[in-house]
Amino acid sequence: MEAEEISYEERIREHQLKIKQVFTEVGKVVVGQQYMVNRLLIGLFTGGHILLEGVPGLAKTLTVNTLSRVLDLNFQRIQFTPDLLPSDLIGTMIYNQASSAFEVKKGPIFSNLILADEINRSPAKVQSALLEAMQEKQVTIGETTYRLDLPFLVLATQNPVEQEGTYPLPEAQVDRFMMKVYIDYLKKNDELEVMRRMSNMGYRGEVNTVLSKEDIFAIRGEINQVQISEMLEKYIIELVFASRRPSEYDLAEFANYIQFGVSPRASIALNLAAKAVAFFDERDYVLPEDIKEVAADVMNHRIILNYEAEADGVKTKDFVEAILRKVPIS
Repeated sequence: MEAEEISYEERIREHQLKIKQVFTEVGKVVVGQQYMVNRLLIGLFTGGHILLEGVPGLAKTLTVNTLSRVLDLNFQRIQFTPDLLPSDLIGTMIYNQASSAFEVKKGPIFSNLILADEINRSPAKVQSALLEAMQEKQVTIGETTYRLDLPFLVLATQNPVEQEGTYPLPEAQVDRFMMKVYIDYLKKNDELEVMRRMSNMGYRGEVNTVLSKEDIFAIRGEINQVQISEMLEKYIIELVFASRRPSEYDLAEFANYIQFGVSPRASIALNLAAKAVAFFDERDYVLPEDIKEVAADVMNHRIILNYEAEADGVKTKDFVEAILRKVPIS
């Protein structure tokens, strides 16, 4: 007897249900980081990379590792240090004495999920090697170019506290990250649960695999089909232009603080991220609230303030919040 063929609509509902199961499975191991998991999944399902900023000990490594098991993906953690070389990241040619020939030894970049821990601790040439791989989805070793394993998601972290011995990412490179997510401390109840779990030396966080690689690629196609009206497309453009020309949007109080507004990558990221939010919410159309939900994470790191803003204590977060208040949907 032939198996019943699942309709396209049923397959979408099945995938939406499985995404909810992903949160449940990750929650078996990671406490209170649903927001981070949500942003990681948005990046994974839209082909974007995520830059995380938060103090050590907030389960960034544990979250990515757990997510890789739930999604049946390969995971590599790369600790960025001042003495790290590009070859340590992408791989190199090694000489095989037995065959009297050079062979390729691939680096840890050849995985699906990459945690680039403290990316700002390595010099520019290493940062550039990673960011080139992010952009091109390929690396060159010797004279041969190798495609990276797909799906490919880079989660890079920065420590906002310790600045000594760091190499800040240039603005043009930070712009390649779809979102920059600020991770805060856990709530009291969540931290109590973490303490109880991790104080139990017999605790083993077992999770089930929920989505396959094939499911991930299918979900990408389904998110791509989510509808966004022309009105909301124009709303995204207005948000982007308000960051560049604040005086034209009744935001004159910020005009003297802005060195550069967001790049065109921001409008693309807002569109894709809003579609993902709608899909997670089991809708096939985007609402204004979907755009507003991701606006801060997409725009904050792309706005460059001047020294006057720093002196007056003005933050990009304040500017983005003002943009969302002032720019109408029409």
